[in-house]
Amino acid sequence: MSVLSEVTASSRHYVDRLFDPDPQKVLQGVIDMKNAVIGNNKQKANLIVLGAVPRLLYLLQQETSSTELKTECAVVLGSLAMGTENNVKSLLDCHIIPALLQGLLSQDLKFIEACLRCLRTIFTSPVTPEELLYTDATVIPHLMALLGRSRYTQEYICQIFSHCCKAPDHQTILFNHGAVQNIAHLLTSVSYKVRMQALKCFSVLAFENPQVSMTLVNVLVDGELLPQIFVKMLQRDKPIEMQLTSAKCLTYMCRAGAIRTDDNCIVLKLDHDLKHAHELRQAAFKLYASLGANDEDIRKKIIETENMMDRIVNGLSESSIKVRLAAVRCLHSLSRSVQQLRTSFQDHAVWKPLMKVLQNAPDEILVVASSMLCNLLLEFSPSKEPILESGAIELLCGLTQSENPALRVNGIWALMNMAFQAEQKIKADILRSLSTEQLFQLLSDSDLNVLMKTLGLLRNLLSTRPHIDKIMSTHGKQIMQAVTLILEGEHNIEVKEQTLCILANIADGTTAKELIMTNDDILQKIKYYMGHSHVKLQLAAMFCISNLIWNEEEGSQERQDKLRDIGIVDILHKLSQSPDTNLCDKAKTALQQYLA
Repeated sequence: MSVLSEVTASSRHYVDRLFDPDPQKVLQGVIDMKNAVIGNNKQKANLIVLGAVPRLLYLLQQETSSTELKTECAVVLGSLAMGTENNVKSLLDCHIIPALLQGLLSQDLKFIEACLRCLRTIFTSPVTPEELLYTDATVIPHLMALLGRSRYTQEYICQIFSHCCKAPDHQTILFNHGAVQNIAHLLTSVSYKVRMQALKCFSVLAFENPQVSMTLVNVLVDGELLPQIFVKMLQRDKPIEMQLTSAKCLTYMCRAGAIRTDDNCIVLKLDHDLKHAHELRQAAFKLYASLGANDEDIRKKIIETENMMDRIVNGLSESSIKVRLAAVRCLHSLSRSVQQLRTSFQDHAVWKPLMKVLQNAPDEILVVASSMLCNLLLEFSPSKEPILESGAIELLCGLTQSENPALRVNGIWALMNMAFQAEQKIKADILRSLSTEQLFQLLSDSDLNVLMKTLGLLRNLLSTRPHIDKIMSTHGKQIMQAVTLILEGEHNIEVKEQTLCILANIADGTTAKELIMTNDDILQKIKYYMGHSHVKLQLAAMFCISNLIWNEEEGSQERQDKLRDIGIVDILHKLSQSPDTNLCDKAKTALQQYLA
């Protein structure tokens, strides 16, 4: 006998027991079946193929069946529904939904809960048409009546509603049967699952629905208005899912006009106090920030929503710090989009109010605003030019002196972006404003991010030959000193690699390379890193050597001779045998310069 037929034979045994004339044996057979199918999709599929579903549904609907048997049948059917989508299709083909809905007319709470649990599993499957909930007009009012029976009936019914409310006519049916009034008090339930499912119900009921939104504004729960409860659910100590769903509810209410937006704040139709209005606006901005954080399509939709950018930009000048912070966070989230930086951010001149915010704001706003400025200063951003003209260099150099490490990082990061492929004048302005003393301070910063971004800034400043030569002619001594200190210090691989890359840039200068060639200490350090155990450092040191010995450049013969004398050629021969192909190729290319 094959394995498959053995499995089918054992499954057949479970189905056969459902037909036993002894009701007690039937009950035990259903219980055994329940234990057999838990977490076993193959067993579930076998039992469905062997015709277990029609028999279970027959037993579930038989008046002569005990309540315990009916309940166990509902539990097994629920377990079968938790398998594959094909399982759910098979259950639907057997007309399971009318049978379970009929079961809800029972007086037994355990049986009702088992039927609801199974219905919840079926209705949350993507293969189930939500229209099946609305076929019989008596179903919705009966479900509303069952909401008061237990926390399980509340959880399952709310979950069914939130999954089956997909169109305006669904919203209307639920609304007309008192969904708002029946579900509102569940938002203060002791059960998190009930609160969460009730909240999801409100988010689907209010979606693009002014009638529901207007009603929600006026609903009181334990003496508190519904929007205030939504705002409380936005607090940071609440789970992310709850924060996002409550923010959705508030946002849909804003869009529907239940919460009105004007130039300064969101005002409730009930004319609530300004503090509460601020909280609502803050909630909307928070929602957009979360939604737009990692999804380009959502960012596009937010920005293309009529007047949305104006509203967010206006939020930067709000009197409430929390609203300003939420607006900045929202814009920071949207500024992750290359496309939007090139278009919408320029169209709305976002940089102007942002620069204003940066002039005088508490640290928590400054951190997000300066992080956003880093994005606006990327080389492809059209805002880069006007930001420069508005005195950004001074402002950013000021941030690098902050006691807050996050502000120091952002200040230097923004300067690094500003220096990338910049004109000589901008680079000179950065060096002048920052001062050599401050540059040294940042290179010995205890925060690794600050150090890495400062090295990134130096690397960007020392790019393109005329710039390298100009900067090294005025700051060469100090820069070489800084490079020496870092290469001698206890730093990680990434820091040392960046520092060697800076040396490679200096070595690419026309006159600047002499600062390396006349510094025996630095040459010995390059030699040391060529023989280092870490390939990244070997490659970076190799770049330095390649730039120094390139034979098409003036003085290359003398440099080659000097480097040969200190043993560089011997190391190149060793490296040309390296198992690392990249390193091997670079060494061979360098050796060819000696042969040319």
